[in-house]
Amino acid sequence: MLVSDWLPVYEAILDDFGFDRAGDERVRDRLAALTDPFDLDRLAGFEGASVAIAGGGPSLDRDLADVRRADVVVAASNAAAVCRDAGLDVDLMVTDLDKVPAAAVSLTREGTPVAVAAHGDNRPEIEEWVPRMRTENVLPTTQAEPVGSVVNFGGFTDGDRAAFLADHLGARTLTFAGWDLDDPSVDAMKRRKLVWAERLLRWLELRRDERFALLDGRREGIDTSALPVEK
Repeated sequence: MLVSDWLPVYEAILDDFGFDRAGDERVRDRLAALTDPFDLDRLAGFEGASVAIAGGGPSLDRDLADVRRADVVVAASNAAAVCRDAGLDVDLMVTDLDKVPAAAVSLTREGTPVAVAAHGDNRPEIEEWVPRMRTENVLPTTQAEPVGSVVNFGGFTDGDRAAFLADHLGARTLTFAGWDLDDPSVDAMKRRKLVWAERLLRWLELRRDERFALLDGRREGIDTSALPVEK
């Protein structure tokens, strides 16, 4: 994903939610100050691999068999703890530190990379938890323009950021486990974010010429008007 492809979609997200670009940039800059550039060659195992994107939804427990079959496991936020509790190795965690931040710290200390996202309202978490991590195992990311050590491969929520990152790293196939796009237990803001996650995954499958089983029966109802896709 080129940043130039992503930024118009980012603008649409900002407009939809009323988020502040300057806020994202301030936290991005603080994350840049706390981290060093990450060596992406360490994630060469993604190239040509089947990658499971484990989400933190209530269905993850029953989807763990799909995770076990994958070559590589990327866990979004609290899915990392669920996978590890089930005896599954996590190759990469993607998080904005809103849940299980201590697990993210533990993973970096054990040598597992953690992609940490900066956005406008998570500066306290960045300040508290990133300094506790092993810096060489932190992949700093942003949804705004990249600066210094902080990169942007696309994506908005932890889950779809994980998918875009796996795509950037050359994953052959993407499988989605623990994704509950219609989860009735989430609040209104999370529900809106899930709508965007669905849109972004539709965009990604079009870019990859791949059909994600997660979107079966849903594609026709996905609003892609804000996305740069062929009509």
